[in-house]
Amino acid sequence: MLFSSPLSGFNVMADFCIINSVSKCFLYSIHFVEDLSDLCRFCGEDINNSDPGLAPAWPCLSLSDISVWKWEHHLKLNLAKTELLVIPACPSINHNRTVQLGSTTLKPTRTTRNLGVILDDSLTFIDHISTTARSCRFILYNIKKIRPYLTEQATQQLFQVLVISKLDCYKALRSGLPASSIKHFQMIQNAAARLVFNQPKKTHVTPLFISLHWLPVAACIKFKALMLMYKTLCGTTPYYLNTLPEVYVPSRNLRSIND
Repeated sequence: MLFSSPLSGFNVMADFCIINSVSKCFLYSIHFVEDLSDLCRFCGEDINNSDPGLAPAWPCLSLSDISVWKWEHHLKLNLAKTELLVIPACPSINHNRTVQLGSTTLKPTRTTRNLGVILDDSLTFIDHISTTARSCRFILYNIKKIRPYLTEQATQQLFQVLVISKLDCYKALRSGLPASSIKHFQMIQNAAARLVFNQPKKTHVTPLFISLHWLPVAACIKFKALMLMYKTLCGTTPYYLNTLPEVYVPSRNLRSIND
């Protein structure tokens, strides 16, 4: 994955358009390469080779073609802010690979930021969650100091704008993460609900969530995924999403067919 800080609003879209426009130069489509093993097998290299002197030619795609493509579409590949992130299917794959782009040598990084999300090479989102949680705790601390001068409604609005919006942002990416990763956001939401109503630390938060019309963090993530699937089945999402799901058709009539 190659990330470059956008120079304009169209640069984000261009990064995805490159795959279709330049993939003919790579002789394969990036969408169908599952991991580095497939890429190296395509190039005729041995990914299990332990000899560092016989490392596979990584990668075989020409990054100069991407730079030329951007130049032809009035864009620019910002080499000073370009990062290389390797996300292998097998953790044992060596990450000590470099990519030469002109006079610049790109080395793989452990984390990178793209569109406000901190991605890591294991896709655990630990760094993103830690950064977001730290920012929310700082906001909680500041609101707590001025809480005696705020009404309940004003406090709720502050939390929804400054804290809950951060917890809800990019929540679809947290789908499937372990509960140990989600609990940090849940603790922040619990503290925010107690602070709105000026309740002590050990107060049960479920009645507070009902009064505030807030869903727990894990329920918000599931609701986001279910809502996206519902819209996809109804045909209200973009075409590339409408073609992904397949409706299950049972081989025999079920008792719930008339429900």
